[in-house]
Amino acid sequence: MTKNNNRRKDVAAPLPFDQARDEMFQHISRCGVLQAATEHQQEWFDDTMGYLTERFHELTPEQFTELRAIGERFCQPPKSKAPADEASAA
Repeated sequence: MTKNNNRRKDVAAPLPFDQARDEMFQHISRCGVLQAATEHQQEWFDDTMGYLTERFHELTPEQFTELRAIGERFCQPPKSKAPADEASAA
């Protein structure tokens, strides 16, 4: 008997939270939020979270809070390692 390596593997559908997170990241990339001022980012997140709340009604308020925190963290500039390097050189 030969092995059938051509079997299709079942792929689970993504969870609503994962879909909402991915959609939010796509919006961040397309809308230029990364280059916006902090107050404009906050306005953008207010509007976007309202949209995501309507679109993903099955998510809990805690999940929306976590989703926003993830998005805001993603929009922050990277932290430099310069202060740590200066301390080790001294």
